[in-house]
Amino acid sequence: MADLAAVPGLLEQIRIVSWLRWRVLRNNLRKKSRRLDLLGVVISAIVGSVFVAGFSVAFFFATRALFSQHLERYFGLLFLALLVWWQVFPVMIAGFSPQFAFRTLLRFPITLSAFYLLALAYGLADSAAIAAVIWMFAMIVATLTWFPSAAPVMLVSCVLFVAFNVTIERLIGAWLEKLLAKRRSREIFFAIFILSMVSLQFLNPILQKYGNQIRPMARHVLPYLWLLPSSLAGDAVHGFTVHQWTSVLLKLGGLSLYVLFFSALLWRRYSKLFAGEELSESAAASVSARRAPAAGLNEKDSLAFLPPQVRAVFIKEINYLRRSSFLFFSLFIPPVMVFYFSYLFSTVHSHTFKNGVSSTLFFPGMMAYLVLMLMAPSYNSFAYESRGIQSYFTSPVRFRDVLLAKNLVTCLIMFFEISVCAVLIGWRSGFPATPILVATIAAVVFSVVGQLTLANWSSLSFPRKFEFGKVQGQRNAGMSVLILFAVQIIFGVIGGLILFTGRWTGNPWLPAESFAVLAVVACFGYFAALNSFTEFAEKKKE
Repeated sequence: MADLAAVPGLLEQIRIVSWLRWRVLRNNLRKKSRRLDLLGVVISAIVGSVFVAGFSVAFFFATRALFSQHLERYFGLLFLALLVWWQVFPVMIAGFSPQFAFRTLLRFPITLSAFYLLALAYGLADSAAIAAVIWMFAMIVATLTWFPSAAPVMLVSCVLFVAFNVTIERLIGAWLEKLLAKRRSREIFFAIFILSMVSLQFLNPILQKYGNQIRPMARHVLPYLWLLPSSLAGDAVHGFTVHQWTSVLLKLGGLSLYVLFFSALLWRRYSKLFAGEELSESAAASVSARRAPAAGLNEKDSLAFLPPQVRAVFIKEINYLRRSSFLFFSLFIPPVMVFYFSYLFSTVHSHTFKNGVSSTLFFPGMMAYLVLMLMAPSYNSFAYESRGIQSYFTSPVRFRDVLLAKNLVTCLIMFFEISVCAVLIGWRSGFPATPILVATIAAVVFSVVGQLTLANWSSLSFPRKFEFGKVQGQRNAGMSVLILFAVQIIFGVIGGLILFTGRWTGNPWLPAESFAVLAVVACFGYFAALNSFTEFAEKKKE
């Protein structure tokens, strides 16, 4: 009977799918965890809106300044900043930006045109895209207030620029999805991406040291930027202000060609997805040699002191860490960043830091930075379990053992990373005084153990499934992110106040004694909460 049904029009298909997505969202809000997740997203959006509002004011006054000082030829730099933001920022916050698996739309009888337009609509609804559109709106408002006759050209340039950025962002995402479907290419991409992000941190010291040699090279490169879409958009506005009508039409025509060219590529890519292209790299079944027993479960190995259930989950977590290239390579980032900060603020074997930073504050600050970076995954510790989490309820294992094993892996990573970074800091600037060193170590124990208890509760209350090798659609629950930020701020404020009590009271050992007491209390609280988490997991298993 489906063949006899009339196919709805394009707008009707989009309306039906939008209505369906709204009903799914509304029905999910019947669950308490989903409501808290939405609350976390709303609060995060409010915080982000402050950032967007601040830059909106900056773009407004920058546009007015360029018009008032007759520097319209530099509008291309404003559009270039928007281009970089739009294409780079979504990659950096892929874990938090709202994404949607477009393949699920192919379950419905929609046409390729509807599938294409829905994909563009989701791209325009991205947080980075919304921020960029608001900033371009601020530029249009500034043009209306200072140079009203140029507002139509500014509007057309912004509309074409939005169409280009949405198209290229969707195209890059589709290409990355195909590229990351292969494990080998996934590992290479993650390695290059992580090295690139870390290398950017060293850009400022290099510019400070070799800036005089780089400036002449930059001047030779700048004239070639007119080929970029951002320069075409800015030059169109500049051409209107100097009454070069031919230049305006050529620049807008060139920007339109960019949009058409990348739209054709995106249509071609989505056509293959619409036709049922399979991106997985699963191989056909084959006869394989019989696997040897796992050596990690031998009672005589180095983990024999652990209970069997804890040991099994511990080994599984280590294998997960080895399997996930992104998580494995991310372990190299903290030492590199500590080396960068020590290079930025200190000199080798010197207790006197640049910019007035005291060595007694640098060591605790770096330890707090490491805890902030390394504790985040613990707030969603069941991310990669997927359907395997059902085995925890069907096997003779308590959730206290599961959480204990996961926390042991976290503590092992923390111990290794902090040890390496402490050696780097000691080599670069020397260790602080003994009271500060002991207080910092006790503070790390207190912070890590205290946060593990809250992280276990967050993992059970607001779990969010992740997939290995997937870039888009990987974000923690909104409430989980909010809890992470709130806990880090609270522990940071408590730690800072206790460290400063040594100076206020004149007793250098008071912070160490206070942190030692808090660390003992946190350890007792952690073990006391494990049994309750087992009961809590039984209530949440559905």
